[in-house]
Amino acid sequence: MDVKELAEILLAQDKTVSVAEACTCGLVGYTLGTVPGASRFFPGGVIAYTGGLKQRVLGVSDEVYNTKGSVSGEVAIAMARGVLELVGTDYALSTTGVTGPAQGRSGLPIGTFFVGLSVKDGEDTAVEIHVSGDRDATKHGATQAAIDLLGRHLKGA
Repeated sequence: MDVKELAEILLAQDKTVSVAEACTCGLVGYTLGTVPGASRFFPGGVIAYTGGLKQRVLGVSDEVYNTKGSVSGEVAIAMARGVLELVGTDYALSTTGVTGPAQGRSGLPIGTFFVGLSVKDGEDTAVEIHVSGDRDATKHGATQAAIDLLGRHLKGA
């Protein structure tokens, strides 16, 4: 989904979204902010690149972080729920993954991401995606996956 279309839906429904980003380092927030008037649906978010911030700022439990790993669906959901509660939005998106060029501690292949969606008074979910390409391409792929995830939810798909 195009970010402008997503913005139109959010504005029409008078809804807001926040972000909690690890691997994308603010690219989801930046992308949302490219839409004129974005402050009406996007108040901001948190870049939690390291585990310590995921726990201290976003409230990811040590148990989830240590047993499931920083790159997992459970952590993506906890990150999204944490920022939704912190910022007070209707929806929250999160990203955590392996951008490369090295695999990192997770041991997961480069291009593996979990994108989380938290819904105020609703069900939280995470999807696993795989993106090929260099570090920049994988970050952009994860960003688009986050936009698409919220878009599908808003369209009821």
